[in-house]
Amino acid sequence: MTPVDRFRELLAIPTVSRPDPSETDASAFALFRAALERLYPLTHAHLEREIVAGDSLLYRWRGATPDAPLLLLAHQDVVPVDGQPWHHDPFAAEIVGEGADATIHARGAIDDKGALVAIFEAVEAALAEGVVPRTDVWLAFGHDEETRGAGARAMAGVLAERGVRPALVLDEGGAVVDGAVPGVAAPTAMIGVAERGVATFDLVTREAGGHASTPPALPATARLARAIDRLRRRPFPRRLAPPVRAMLATAAAHVGEPLATAFRRSRKTAPVLTSVLSALGPETNALVRTTAVVTRLEGSAGENVLATTARASVNVRLLTGDTLADVAIHLRRAVRDPLVDIELRHGDDPSPVSPWRGEPWRRLSRAVSATLGDDVVPLPYLQLGASDSRFYTGLTDAVYRFAPFHLTRSERDALHAPDERIRVDVWLRGIRFYGSLLRS
Repeated sequence: MTPVDRFRELLAIPTVSRPDPSETDASAFALFRAALERLYPLTHAHLEREIVAGDSLLYRWRGATPDAPLLLLAHQDVVPVDGQPWHHDPFAAEIVGEGADATIHARGAIDDKGALVAIFEAVEAALAEGVVPRTDVWLAFGHDEETRGAGARAMAGVLAERGVRPALVLDEGGAVVDGAVPGVAAPTAMIGVAERGVATFDLVTREAGGHASTPPALPATARLARAIDRLRRRPFPRRLAPPVRAMLATAAAHVGEPLATAFRRSRKTAPVLTSVLSALGPETNALVRTTAVVTRLEGSAGENVLATTARASVNVRLLTGDTLADVAIHLRRAVRDPLVDIELRHGDDPSPVSPWRGEPWRRLSRAVSATLGDDVVPLPYLQLGASDSRFYTGLTDAVYRFAPFHLTRSERDALHAPDERIRVDVWLRGIRFYGSLLRS
């Protein structure tokens, strides 16, 4: 079998995780685990493996020394496809097109089996060549990153108990992209040095209820709708967080004037830069402010029954420097209604910021240049979404978030959406990136 054949077989296994663990098909994860054992026999013969928290997989590849190990992360689970209008079967892993256009369409092609299978391919190939890593290499593959992250939390706890202190942790995150930073013509490797916090707050309104034929002047649903609109009209303030300042300062060497000066002097030019980044689109807007959006609504169970409780779930992504307490204050001020309760369901503050200088950063940069193109510019980056990496920040300050795939805007937009896909040659280059890391 070829690497692509193995990748397609693993993509075809529907390892979907759901918020309610009882609704997750555990047999799919058992099938996935068995397929890994069969497809990567050298890895499973030479590496020590343990199953943590039910279905998460933790591997140890012993090197010449256990000191300063490398820790590579990915996750087995994928998000559901329910109700999405896919053009190809999401679990058929069909290849569409030929040559450089050949593309695998499948749920998990990028998020995150692309990285997971590329890591296995790199390890298997290194073992076949007789490579013995300079230090220990750990692989940690969670089973519920898309929902709770309990598997990653448990594996991080295991490593902490054993005193494992990685020199470098790498998880999914940014990618190689074009046009990510204004004025930078070269492709950029967006390496996350931090990630935003994530939380869910509920806006809740309550009333006595009754028959819908005799509604009050401001029913619970209308009060809730007003609160939602007020929140939309009062976004969080814009500012440049340290990871974004680092991105701009690094990019300054790759742009012309006057952008170069503006990027280097971002403390003075912050009002203009944040305004421009916010206006360029959702991705760059999310770099300069905490974002909040209502994702779920609940009201009455009956068409002719007034809601006694109406609820809106607000998904919040916290910019570096903001806290859950700050968010609660902003929500209260935005809603301006004491009869709307604001309840924190769950949440995490933003991650610590990893250094964008020093040996771990140089190690990643060398692997990027050696395998993804010497014209690719590594840039520190604020990871917009949450990943399992947040559970490992207590082990080391060198935690990074980067998937070694050159993705177009439409490919990035397909994450968690219909028609998730990855080009075959892009995925194969990603294997070489992990191989370079293992050999460095």
